[in-house]
Amino acid sequence: MTKPGGSAVVKPYLPRPLPGAVGLSHLSAYDWEAADGVCGGSPHLHLVCAEAYVVTGGRGAVQTLSPDGYRDIPLEPGSVAWFTPGTVHRMVQGGDLRITVLMQNSGLPEAGDAVFTFPPDVLADPEKYAAAAALPPGTGPETAGAARRRRDLAVEGYLVLREALVAGDNGPYLEFQRSAARLVRAKVPDWRELWRAGARAAAERTGAQLDALAAGEPAYLGDATAYEAGPTRLGGFGMCGRRDEYNLPGTTLPYGSE
Repeated sequence: MTKPGGSAVVKPYLPRPLPGAVGLSHLSAYDWEAADGVCGGSPHLHLVCAEAYVVTGGRGAVQTLSPDGYRDIPLEPGSVAWFTPGTVHRMVQGGDLRITVLMQNSGLPEAGDAVFTFPPDVLADPEKYAAAAALPPGTGPETAGAARRRRDLAVEGYLVLREALVAGDNGPYLEFQRSAARLVRAKVPDWRELWRAGARAAAERTGAQLDALAAGEPAYLGDATAYEAGPTRLGGFGMCGRRDEYNLPGTTLPYGSE
């Protein structure tokens, strides 16, 4: 881009979120067998973020717990499954399952908007929960072992919730939701700031653009540009599987303790 006189205009680097201010990662589902004989990830829920799985390879399923009961949703290449806040979900390996994850509100999931289905005594103690949820840094055997123990603890609590829900008793599931909300309550002010800077700002930009178009003054189109990004870490240990991460400045936080 040049000024009318021909001199170059240096445009500052202003990170913008992905379309819709979503978060993005790639996952390969864990192939560790759990107590119920199923291979897969750590069951958990999100408090304010919807999540979508776009299947890019292999086969498997996502098991969900919600007010409409227990579901086992098949996953195969080309299929898409998504779930709203409060839905407990567990990714199950069926054979080389690989998905692209799209997450509402960009960085909020990495800021703590996820709670594992640990047993009630763990959920009732924030320090105990934090210790059970944390992983050592890196991607080596020590981290793998900790991730597997974390998954097993989450499955332990999940199976109790699922058994009760299948039997028509939603009490344990509802209490888990309440416990999850109590655990994250102190984080809400920080989440609000991330939301304002991410998803809300993206929506407000669209509103301003519509106003400009309606006024016949689309000067904002002069800022048109393109961005690119690649994974910043491959094979990290996520909740559901090995995770390829994208650290997009200002939009998606680095994957840290989880």
